[in-house]
Amino acid sequence: MTRRIWNFSAGPAVLPESVLEEARDNLLSLGNTGIGICEHSHRGKPFMAVAAEAEALCREIGNIPEDYAVLFLQGGASLQFSMIPMNFLPSDRTADYLVTGMWAEKALKEAKSCGATHIACSGKDANYNYIPEACSYSDKPVYVHYTSNNTIFGTQFRTEPTSIPESAFLVCDASSDIFSRPVDIRKHGLIYAGAQKNLGPSGVTLVIVRKDLVAAGNKSLATMLQYRTHADNESMYNTPPTFGIYLMMLVFRWIKANGGLTAMESRNTAKAKVLYDYLATSSLFKSTTKSGSESKMNVTFVTGNEERDNAFVKAAEAAGFSGLKGHRSVGGMRASIYNAFPPEGVQALVQFMKDFEAAG
Repeated sequence: MTRRIWNFSAGPAVLPESVLEEARDNLLSLGNTGIGICEHSHRGKPFMAVAAEAEALCREIGNIPEDYAVLFLQGGASLQFSMIPMNFLPSDRTADYLVTGMWAEKALKEAKSCGATHIACSGKDANYNYIPEACSYSDKPVYVHYTSNNTIFGTQFRTEPTSIPESAFLVCDASSDIFSRPVDIRKHGLIYAGAQKNLGPSGVTLVIVRKDLVAAGNKSLATMLQYRTHADNESMYNTPPTFGIYLMMLVFRWIKANGGLTAMESRNTAKAKVLYDYLATSSLFKSTTKSGSESKMNVTFVTGNEERDNAFVKAAEAAGFSGLKGHRSVGGMRASIYNAFPPEGVQALVQFMKDFEAAG
């Protein structure tokens, strides 16, 4: 077997090794069925059992109420950028957006093509290195949208936005920190997340949406673009991404076996602290994120010299630390340390950074 290295990729990202091992064992035969998980019909009893367990575990771990639908969709978070305003933004209302990074910008752009929008706050003035403390909402928005964690800029909301207008329901793009900590589902009308950071492989999008919103959504859309289509058909109106849902089920099992979301939060807090504590004392490496806005999922840092940054990334890659090159919007380095990233990997990175710094 090829030696596994430390995978700091922003996504698709590291998965628990126990999940990968179990999936490997079931590629040839799911249990004793004699048919591999990728080959099973989505209408057959074996996969139907997988889908049912995936939803049940998702509800249990996330404390999701029964009046919310749990959907496993395709198209990534990017399709949700469009589906949400298509379904919920009527011509006489406005949607408010908290713009805290590139993905929030993309979500806003798609909403603009559907109807009236309003920017309630923005961190663009400082290249999105902070989460704005105050918002200015429009008059009676239909919904308020925010991106809970920003992979590129290394920022994260500490809690969901507060004091939103009574007319609005809250929408969250939680693609890069879903199930990394407990979340109050009741405070949201809709939460969506691509699976490829904390929940599984790319190709599946989790949508948690209040059923009354589903029922009230736009009925004139194409069938596949209506949430009711997927809710009424338990995410199987068309052939779903069966292997992705299966892997999500295994990840949900792993989260539950490791203490649930409270334990995930403690684990992630401890991992991030190791790296941020070093950055606070280093004379070479510095965090790019404003204090109080730091992400526990994506830690962005620089040396202040592009050539030195590139030298570090090259040396790190050679030493078995993959995926550390920062996004071009920020430069420098980015360490993505999602749920499944091992704590010892963060410790190894910090030691490598110390050695690199000491070597001059």
